[in-house]
Amino acid sequence: MELDLLTLGLLALAALLAGFIDAIAGGGGLITVPALLATGMPPTMALATNKLQSSFGSFSATFYYLRRGLIDWRTMKWAVACTFIGSMLGTLLVQRIDASILQKVLPFLLAAFALYFLFSPRVGDEDRSRRLGMIPFALLIGTGVGFYDGFFGPGTGSFFALGFIALAGFSMAKATAHTKLLNFTSNIASLLFFILGGQVVWVAGLSMALGQFVGARLGSNMVVTRGTRIIKPMLVTVSLVMSVRLLWQQYPAWFAWVSL
Repeated sequence: MELDLLTLGLLALAALLAGFIDAIAGGGGLITVPALLATGMPPTMALATNKLQSSFGSFSATFYYLRRGLIDWRTMKWAVACTFIGSMLGTLLVQRIDASILQKVLPFLLAAFALYFLFSPRVGDEDRSRRLGMIPFALLIGTGVGFYDGFFGPGTGSFFALGFIALAGFSMAKATAHTKLLNFTSNIASLLFFILGGQVVWVAGLSMALGQFVGARLGSNMVVTRGTRIIKPMLVTVSLVMSVRLLWQQYPAWFAWVSL
């Protein structure tokens, strides 16, 4: 698929903004997937190319958090392995069955997550007591959310963040950092199978990768310097925006009054 330089430049700018948002709260796909679809790409190619460029953003954020000591790699090895396997299985399955039921349920789940982040007293700057050990956490959240990301995708960051905060007892900043590690893992696993299927538009994906890398670095720095003050509002906002957007797509009759 051929794209002119102006289109590639606009895609890179969209990726920069998405990378910044994604590093803080997830949901960058709200920007990049519509941007890719606007070029006339078939949906499968748009999703595959989005995995390529988002892998650069999640890698940039993960590397930054690792260097700042916010990620404990030793405790995350099982979660990384389970996330990779889950994403691989989800990517294989989505090619065989209809995922439309998830599209109908997801906006309500995201709205519930936004309310949890907004009102839960457990969400803050300090770690809390954990409810699951890291191996059960890896099996439940790593495999489950990894599978979901490979199978469908939107809101993956919210699922990971909720798991880290509610079940592992992580602080907001620590949960955000570890979420990017597992996001990167699931992105890579899914991307590998899209590459094998020949679905990636490399020129577009690599053009966006530069914007993703820079945007993710800026967003990661914001997390380190401002912590909960920026993360919590962004998580709530992104979850609600994704919820409304998906509701608009799945239940357009509910929004008929907008055109009046």
